[in-house]
Amino acid sequence: MSETILIVDDDPVQRRLLEAMVQRFGYQALTADSGDAALRVLDGGQPVDAVVLDLVMPDLDGLGVLARMREAGIDIPAIVQTAHGGIDNVVSVMRAGAADFVVKPVSPERLQVSLRNALATRRLAGELRRLKRSRDGTLTIADVITRSDAMRPVLRAAEKAAASAIPVMIGGESGVGKELVARAIHGSGARAAKPFVAVNCGAMPENLVESILFGHEKGAFTGATEKHTGKFVEADGGTLFLDEVGELPPAAQVKLLRALQEGEVEPVGGRKTVKVDVRIISATNRDLIADVTAGRFREDLFYRLHVYPISIPPLRQRSEDIPELARHFLTRLAAEEGKRVRAIEPTALALLTAYPWPGNVRQLENAIFRAVVLADGEQVGVNEFPQISTQVGPDAIATQPIVEAAPAIAAAWPDAHEHAAQPALGALRLIDTQGEVRPLDEIEREAIRFAIAHYRGQMSEVARRLKIGRSTLYRKLESLGLEEEDETTV
Repeated sequence: MSETILIVDDDPVQRRLLEAMVQRFGYQALTADSGDAALRVLDGGQPVDAVVLDLVMPDLDGLGVLARMREAGIDIPAIVQTAHGGIDNVVSVMRAGAADFVVKPVSPERLQVSLRNALATRRLAGELRRLKRSRDGTLTIADVITRSDAMRPVLRAAEKAAASAIPVMIGGESGVGKELVARAIHGSGARAAKPFVAVNCGAMPENLVESILFGHEKGAFTGATEKHTGKFVEADGGTLFLDEVGELPPAAQVKLLRALQEGEVEPVGGRKTVKVDVRIISATNRDLIADVTAGRFREDLFYRLHVYPISIPPLRQRSEDIPELARHFLTRLAAEEGKRVRAIEPTALALLTAYPWPGNVRQLENAIFRAVVLADGEQVGVNEFPQISTQVGPDAIATQPIVEAAPAIAAAWPDAHEHAAQPALGALRLIDTQGEVRPLDEIEREAIRFAIAHYRGQMSEVARRLKIGRSTLYRKLESLGLEEEDETTV
């Protein structure tokens, strides 16, 4: 899904012009005709990534909107535009918290640079906060990046799990983000200030599993030159995350069951047990019920761990998250690599959305990492994903809901999502969905809409390019029902 820009202006012509520009850049656009209407959109829960805000409006003006946003804690970059570019206005707007200031009529190039910089700055600031919370163990459920309906049950279940110390079992394919959800549950609960200790049960040598989990005394076995406390004691008071718990060998399963039942662990070579207070969150990509049936996993341990199951859907079932995750990884990896890569081209996002991602989020992150390294400019394009391009045909890309090939039409075309795959910029569809020729008035209406958007509402230029008189143009606007559209607000 493209990033969403809210356009706030009381002038309907300006709204349509800005909407055309924003969609031409590859973003989604929302519009509001007043400051109060803008605040209703921002408070309504609909995702908005940036605001283009008119400074002078009746009732609640741009400065008033900025003040209300600050009071409500709405951390969304706002680009303020006005017809008067005096230094006093600039100082007032920037002090009020605007990300940038532009003078009407703003050129497409200036607005695009301003939006790109504002969104990149917001993403980077968000990444820094997220990384800090992850390092401190205070990552919350709100930090989970998703816009997919398929993830809503997961987040609701995680919120309920965070409110108690109930053992949680997170299921899902490899790479879907099980540890991230586990960290979010920990960071949203009462143990957030305590340790979060993660251990991959499948990566531990079989002869060292007990030592790693429960600790050992000095001299307990060859090579034990000093005492080791073990992961359970490290996580005392906090959360122990057992990733790929289905890989535990039988002997370790027995000791793990005892630790969960008794709330104490016995270090290897130790003479007495150690009391621990640990919240257990486990994860697996295996079918543990089948493993229990086959005798590979203890049934009593399974019921101890599988108290509150949460299943994370694979990335191919939540394709709405792919653009958002791709931008998230791009921001972080570009900063880590010291590269000035700021955005992903719409065609590249369509390519990524069309790919099934068998390796899920982990594979997407690695693909973005490679693209960042390959990129020479400020944007990542299709050429930076050669392996994916060979597996995704052009037809699959064309069906993705990203309006890219005909942005000016999209701005003046209410059902643009049904025609996202245009053969060329400005091309008109002559055939309808039933394979019949479209009525002439529909084609003419579409052509006039396109011309108005393309020439930014300059009606003299529209009439000249269409080779008709201005009076004829206005008569057509009235007869085709286009005149009223300028008075409507999305």
